[in-house]
Amino acid sequence: MSEKKSIPADNSDVDQKKLIPKKLLKKPILILIFILINVAVIAITAFSEFGNSENAAALSEVRINWWFLVPAAICFLAALWFEIHKYVLMMREMSPDKSKFDRRKARKVARRTVLLGKYYDNITPAAIGGQPFQIYYMRKNSGLPNGVSTSVPIFGMISGQIGFIIIAVLCFLFGSLSINNAVLIGTACFGLIFYAFWPIVVMIATFLPKATTEIIGIFVKFLAKIRIVKDVKKTREKTEYEINEYAKCVRKILKTRGLFLKTVAMSLAFQVLISVIPFFVLTAFGGEVDFLPCFVTTVAVTSAVYFVPTPGNAGAAEGTFFIVFSALSSGYIFWAMLVWRFFSYYVYILLGLIIYFVMHLEKKNDGNKETIKE
Repeated sequence: MSEKKSIPADNSDVDQKKLIPKKLLKKPILILIFILINVAVIAITAFSEFGNSENAAALSEVRINWWFLVPAAICFLAALWFEIHKYVLMMREMSPDKSKFDRRKARKVARRTVLLGKYYDNITPAAIGGQPFQIYYMRKNSGLPNGVSTSVPIFGMISGQIGFIIIAVLCFLFGSLSINNAVLIGTACFGLIFYAFWPIVVMIATFLPKATTEIIGIFVKFLAKIRIVKDVKKTREKTEYEINEYAKCVRKILKTRGLFLKTVAMSLAFQVLISVIPFFVLTAFGGEVDFLPCFVTTVAVTSAVYFVPTPGNAGAAEGTFFIVFSALSSGYIFWAMLVWRFFSYYVYILLGLIIYFVMHLEKKNDGNKETIKE
């Protein structure tokens, strides 16, 4: 203590300036490591999907009708708009005081919540990273109560799954005849069971909580018998807690008139627009395909690869989606699939990195402003 008191007041600023470079040095290193990890993820995924490209035509020889990539890009941007607007709508309707609701701030928070959620979904196995981060980000930045900040991302995911299930069921009922591939249909139906698991359980938990407890018990015991689950009691308690939290979120949404239907409708729009993109990519590369068979096949393939627990379904998406792009000549398939994977996977990682860079600059500027004020 005596040593600290002996330091002259005039030297305090100098000492702080000596410490600043050390603090700032850590941040760029962390950012560099973060970027390198992302580059590694993209490189590994790209190599696994497109490493075997001996049959790919030279890019200079590929004839592309670029105008058809414009509607593909518009579909992607429109899909993002619906997804972001869905979050804004939920934030506004569930806000404790709508008169103080800042729509501009909500758009910013919703945009980053959606894109960073997609980013984490695509760099973590089985897409387990997106939702937890969305909840964390919204709690920290939305200014809404924690309950609302938890409910919005959870129901954002559930409504998205419900939207896809509706489209898939309609496609399998009325459009399956356009697919001459029984294996694909069977695998797609199997994948749809995984897709529907959480929404169905959450809905049952919302209206039939006792039945849910029994279903969870049976399911956990089954997983224990096949040696997937080791601690039955702990797993059951954790699963029941998570499902009850999901059920609370659904009840909150249902209390707001019309909000459930609006969010599901926006999720439907998102899923339809995303599933339309392969048709425009195929057409751009000269593929002669009908819209309905292409759309139904895309939905079936998306369902089929859902349960693959790799980042961005890498290792399965490129192989399964070959069915969609097989209408092209072998030399064109590589480039068409590369463009499609950009819209369905790589763009989310790039946008996530851009948002992180912007957030870093904002934090740095805020820190500089505080320093100036002092």
